[in-house]
Amino acid sequence: MANIDAKKTSVKRKHSEKEDAAPVALELSGLEMLTDEEDEDYNDSDDGEVDEFPEIDPSSDSEGDGLSEEEDGEEDDEEESDEEGYSSAESEINKRYVYFMSVFGIALRWPAKATNRVGDIPMHWYDDMPHIGYDINGKRVLRPATGDELDKFLATVDDPDSWTTAFDKTSQQDKNLTAEELDIIQRLHAGENPDANYDPYEPMVEWFTGKGKEEIMPLSAAPEPKRRWVRSKWEKQKIMKIVRAIRQGRIVPSKPKTTSKFEFYSIWSSEPSSSAPPSLPAPKPPLPNNAESYNPPEEYLLTEEEKKEWEEKDPEDRERDFMPQKYSSLRLVPAYDQFIKQRFNRQLDLYLAPRIQRKKLNMDPNSLIPKLPSPNSLKPFPYYKSLRVQHPKGRARCVSISPDGAWAASGDEEGVVSLWEVNVGCEVKRWKFDGKIGSVEWCPRQDVSYLAVGLEETIHFLIPPNVDNTVFAQTQSLLAPATLPAAGPTPSQVKWTSTSASSWPNDNPILSLGLPPSSGTPTQLQWHRKGDYVASVSTGGAQNGVWIHQVSKRHSQAPFKKIKGAVQLVLFHPTQPHFFVATQQYVRLYNLAEQKLIKTLMPGIRWISSMDVHPSGDHLIVGGYDRKLCWFDLELSEKPYKVLKYGILFSV
Repeated sequence: MANIDAKKTSVKRKHSEKEDAAPVALELSGLEMLTDEEDEDYNDSDDGEVDEFPEIDPSSDSEGDGLSEEEDGEEDDEEESDEEGYSSAESEINKRYVYFMSVFGIALRWPAKATNRVGDIPMHWYDDMPHIGYDINGKRVLRPATGDELDKFLATVDDPDSWTTAFDKTSQQDKNLTAEELDIIQRLHAGENPDANYDPYEPMVEWFTGKGKEEIMPLSAAPEPKRRWVRSKWEKQKIMKIVRAIRQGRIVPSKPKTTSKFEFYSIWSSEPSSSAPPSLPAPKPPLPNNAESYNPPEEYLLTEEEKKEWEEKDPEDRERDFMPQKYSSLRLVPAYDQFIKQRFNRQLDLYLAPRIQRKKLNMDPNSLIPKLPSPNSLKPFPYYKSLRVQHPKGRARCVSISPDGAWAASGDEEGVVSLWEVNVGCEVKRWKFDGKIGSVEWCPRQDVSYLAVGLEETIHFLIPPNVDNTVFAQTQSLLAPATLPAAGPTPSQVKWTSTSASSWPNDNPILSLGLPPSSGTPTQLQWHRKGDYVASVSTGGAQNGVWIHQVSKRHSQAPFKKIKGAVQLVLFHPTQPHFFVATQQYVRLYNLAEQKLIKTLMPGIRWISSMDVHPSGDHLIVGGYDRKLCWFDLELSEKPYKVLKYGILFSV
C-alpha cells in the first residue's frame, strides 16, 4: 500500500508540475527586462506572497547535477562580471537573466572577460591605433599599458616566475604558461617527444610471429596477370634511349676499377736503357772495422774521460756513431740498439744518391770574375785632398768655379765674397757686403770674365782682378756700355743700376740690380749656356722669387704668375728653349718660346735638394734629402728610369 500511495503521489506531483509549468511559460513569453528603478516599483506592487518554485526530482541526477553546475557557474559569472568592470545596472540584469535561464534548465555559460576576436590576422595592422581589436560585441579592445625596458627588467627581478610567461600577440600581454606547456617546451628543447606518455622503447607487438599466427592463405588468390611475364613497352623505350645515347657518345660508361695494388720496384735493379746514359750503381755501405768488433783491441776502447766527452758531444759532431765495447764471447753481445736508425739512414743514402753520372767541369773560379780596368787608366779623378781654404769668420754657403778652372769664388754668412786662385790656394781678392751671401755663380762665357753675387734683394756683378786686358775691356763694355739700351715696352719691377767705366772703383760692383721688395735672399743663380740670361730664385715674392734677367738689354721678367708649391731650383735646357722648375716633390718642364707646360716629372722624393741636366739635354738627374738619386730619360717616361740609393745629397 505504501508503494501504491507513493506512486499516486508521484503521479499527482507530475500533474501539478505540468499545470504550474504552463502559466509560467506564458509569463515568460511576456517577460520584460526592467531597470533598477522599475524593479523597485515592481517589488512595491507585489502582494507579498512568496512564489512557489517547482520542486526538483531528486531521482534525476542529470537535471540536479546540471542545475547545481549552472548555479555554481552563475556565482562564478557574477564574480567575474564584477571583476570585469560591468556597470551595476548591467550586473543586475545579468543576474536576473542567469536566474530565469537556470530555473528552466537551460544550460548557460556567461562569457569571460572580453577577448580579442579579430581572428588570425597580422597584428601589426593595429600598431598605430589605440586598440588591438574588437570583442564579441563589436566593442574596441584597448591596448594594455606596457612599460619600457627598465620596467620589464624590474618586473623580472621582482617576479621569480617571469621566465614562465610567453607574449600573446592577440592580447598584447604576457600570459603564464601551464606546467604541461612548460614540460612540452622542455622536451622540445631537449629534442625529445613532446608527449610525456610516449614510450619509444615499448615492446613490439608480434602480429605474425609465433605459434598459431602463421599466414596459411595468401592475401590475394587472384591469378598472375599477363603483365608479369610480358616485357614492358615502356621499359623497352627507356632501354633503347640509353643504348642510343651510349652509341652516340653522350653517355660514357665508367672505367672499370683496377683492383690491383700499387707495385713497388727497386730503382737500382732496372736494366739501363740504350738511349739514356747508364745509371750509377747503388752506393755500398761501409765495411766494419776493428772498432765495431765484439772483442776490439785495447787501443780502440775509450777511457772514462773519452766516454764522458763522447756523450757530451752532439751526434753530428761525434767521430763514430757508436761506442766500442768489449765482450768475452759472442753470445754475450746484446741486440744492437741503433739498428732501426741505421737502416733509416741507409734508406736516406739510397734516396739521395745520384743515379746519373754527370761530367764535372774543371773551371778556375778566377776566370769567371771579369777583369776590371786599371785605376791609372780611369784618371783623372780625385783620390786625395789637395787644397783646403778657410773663410776668416763666417761659414761658407756657396762656391763657384770659373769656366777656365783657374779661379774659385765663395761667399759666407758674414757678407764676404772671396776670390781664390786654384793652383796656389791663396785668397786674391775680397769683397765685403752688408748681408748674408745667398749664391755665387760665374758667367759661362769664355770671352768675358765676371761673376754674379746674390744677397738680400740684390744681385751684384763683379769683375775679378788680374784679367787679360782684352777680356777686361770686353767685360767692361758689356756691363757698363757707353750708351744704355732702350727700356722695354713694359716697365719692370727690377731696377738696374750701373756705374760708368771711368768712375768705377775696382772694389765695388760695376752693375747691380734690385729685386722687388720682400723678395728675400736669392738662393740660386743659374746662367744660360750662352751667358746672356741668368735666372734667380729667391726665398719670397709673389712669383715665388723666380726671375729671368737679360744682361745685354738690361731687362728682367717673371715667367710665372703663380706656381703650385715652393720653388727650390731652376735650370735651363742646354739646347732647347726649355726651362726646368723643381718644387719640393715635382719637376716641371716649360717651353719658354710657346709659354706652356710640356711635362711633369715625378721623382718620388720627399724634398728635392739638387738637379742637373746632361749636356745633350736627354737625361736629368735629381737628388733629394731622403738619400735618393733619380735618373730621368726625358724621352722615355715621366717616372725615373733608375733610382739610386746614396747618402743625403746636397749637390749633383
